[in-house]
Amino acid sequence: MAGVGGGNDIQWCFSQVKGAIDDDVAEADIISTVEFNHSGELLATGDKGGRVVIFQQEQENKIHSHSRGEYNVYSTFQSHEPEFDYLKSLEIEEKINKIRWLPQKNAAQFLLSTNDKTIKLWKISERDKRPEGYNLKEEDGRYRDPTTVTTLRVPVFRPMDLMVEASPRRIFANAHTYHINSISVNSDYETYLSADDLRINLWHLEITDRSFNIVDIKPANMEELTEVITAAEFHPHHCNTFVYSSSKGNIRLCDMRAAALCDRHSKLFEEPEDPSNRSFFSEIISSISDVKFSHNGRYMMTRDYLSVKIWDLNMENRPVETYQVHEYLRSKLCSLYENDCIFDKFECCWNGIDSVVMTGSYNNFFRMFDRNTRRDITLEASRENNKPRTVLKPRKVCASGKRKKDEISVDSLDFNKKILHTAWHPKENIIAVATTNNLYIFQDKVN
Repeated sequence: MAGVGGGNDIQWCFSQVKGAIDDDVAEADIISTVEFNHSGELLATGDKGGRVVIFQQEQENKIHSHSRGEYNVYSTFQSHEPEFDYLKSLEIEEKINKIRWLPQKNAAQFLLSTNDKTIKLWKISERDKRPEGYNLKEEDGRYRDPTTVTTLRVPVFRPMDLMVEASPRRIFANAHTYHINSISVNSDYETYLSADDLRINLWHLEITDRSFNIVDIKPANMEELTEVITAAEFHPHHCNTFVYSSSKGNIRLCDMRAAALCDRHSKLFEEPEDPSNRSFFSEIISSISDVKFSHNGRYMMTRDYLSVKIWDLNMENRPVETYQVHEYLRSKLCSLYENDCIFDKFECCWNGIDSVVMTGSYNNFFRMFDRNTRRDITLEASRENNKPRTVLKPRKVCASGKRKKDEISVDSLDFNKKILHTAWHPKENIIAVATTNNLYIFQDKVN
């Protein structure tokens, strides 16, 4: 896999795996989002049980230079609880749909987490000192009778074991009628957007009781509804620009300088359909499940059911690059429709220098595409090769005909094992890949 090292092949090796080994997976333990912070030192996961687990990269071991810092649990907290909407008689799941980190401004870290309805801003801070020597309190916390106090003491800070505290600083609620699918922090670091199936809202990070509706595609008559919003993201450098994708396979770029309500897009990115591939499933598989700007802001990547497309923001009529993720499934769409897998929402991510893109597939496979060499690779996240620094072997799927020795037949793929969520360290070749309830961390082989 040619990558960061100027055309040298990257060999990916196993580093760590987090989570239980049991075959019977509790629903609450299924990972629903994975996100590195801006430095890559912290890695957050959210799950269906409403929990957020943050891993911290250990400082590199100077003696063993081959072992880059491992990720160990830094903090775990319950972000969301199950709720009930009495007006609509609906249960609101606690599942974490998205986590987004804010850039670090002081010793504390901040992140946004959201379930279907409520977004929360969390502060994660460290405490390694505690005050001692109160005048009106005993050391065990009981209050003293003020009449017994004869001398005044000056309280002092004493070292204590490191404690990591997570506290909710803001709760942004009651602004979404439909399920939230995306949150994205603006490059001004003061505002962020949240998108549901039909609307996108703009929030200020300090203000919880009001948000501005910037996109509303809800028709007057819901029977005329033809598409929904599937993902939305702010441009990484231009604070007035954002994009949102739809279930019809197009992406709209909007400019908030043009109007308060961005119902009229500035650009529409859409590729005409190939008539030879037209089928009953065309509309379902063209629905975009994820959209991500490149770090440099020049390109954006979209993921639909079978492919990853790279678009140049200056060219709307077709993508500049298209990568087939699992084209061999085109003949299996009927059975994938029957078992509902065709509605799976795969995410995608860029490496730190926008030269390689990564996305997941079935059978715990994940794919990487090198944009410079146009080479691609399929790797597997499995416990079978889980000795540290074991090099991952490329996998191949045989679509039809005679199967070679190392190939896997399409018919033997396990569609219950799927990689929907992946993340790439912003500065290093370290990737995090979520299988159902396990988090795998891989890194490139250091010679």
